[in-house]
Amino acid sequence: MPEPDVLYEDNHLIIINKRPGDIVQGDRTGDMPLSETVKAYLKHKYNKPGNVFLGVVHRLDRPVSGAVIFAKTSKALRRLNEMLRRHEIKKTYLALVEGRPESHEGTYIDYLKKNPKTNKTTVFKRPTEGAKKAILHYVMRKIGDHYSLLEIDLKTGRHHQIRAQLAKHGTPVKGDLKYGARRSNPSGGIMLHAARLGFIHPVKKTPVQIIASFPEEYGWEIIEKLKNCPGK
Repeated sequence: MPEPDVLYEDNHLIIINKRPGDIVQGDRTGDMPLSETVKAYLKHKYNKPGNVFLGVVHRLDRPVSGAVIFAKTSKALRRLNEMLRRHEIKKTYLALVEGRPESHEGTYIDYLKKNPKTNKTTVFKRPTEGAKKAILHYVMRKIGDHYSLLEIDLKTGRHHQIRAQLAKHGTPVKGDLKYGARRSNPSGGIMLHAARLGFIHPVKKTPVQIIASFPEEYGWEIIEKLKNCPGK
C-alpha cells in the first residue's frame, strides 16, 4: 500500500494529493478507498491502538486528481462540513480540455440532473424538474492547436459538475470518455485536477492555502507544449 501524498497535516485535519484512480470513500467496487489508506498511515505514524477517526469532508471523482481534505477529529469534521455548506472553502481546479471555449473567460449557468443508474449527469439549459442549478466560472490559461488549459472556480458543487458542464459547452475534459472525450488517457485518469484549496482553519482560525502539484506520469506534461494566453 503506497503512502498517501500529504500536503498538510496538524492535530485537526490532513490534506492529501489524490492520484487518479483512487476512490476517496468506499463504494460497491470494494476497492481500497483513500480514506482507509490515510487511516492506516495515521495508525502507523502515531502508533495508535484501536480505530483511527477520520472524517471524509468532500470527495473527488475517481478519475480526478488533487487536494482532498479529511478531518482527524469530530469537531473539525462538523465545522468543515458547515464551512462547505456556506461555500467558505474555495476550490480551484485545472482542466485540460479538447478544443477551446468561445471566450477567454466566462461563467456557465446550467441545470444538472444525476441519473443514479448510469452514474452520469445530464445538463439542461433551463430549469428542469429534478435538476439543480450549477454555476461554474472559468479562465483560459493556456492554448494549443488541440487542447486548452482552463482554471475553474466552482460556485456550486454538483455531481460531475465540471465534467458535465464543460462537455455540454463543447470542451470535454481530455480522457473523459463518459462525457464525450475522443479517446482515453493511457493512465485511465482524466485531465481534471483539484489544484488549490483556500479556507480559514476550522479550529485555529488561521488561513490555510494549499497547492497540489500535478500527479507524475499521468500526462500533464502536455501543458508545457501549450502557449500562455495573451496577457497571462
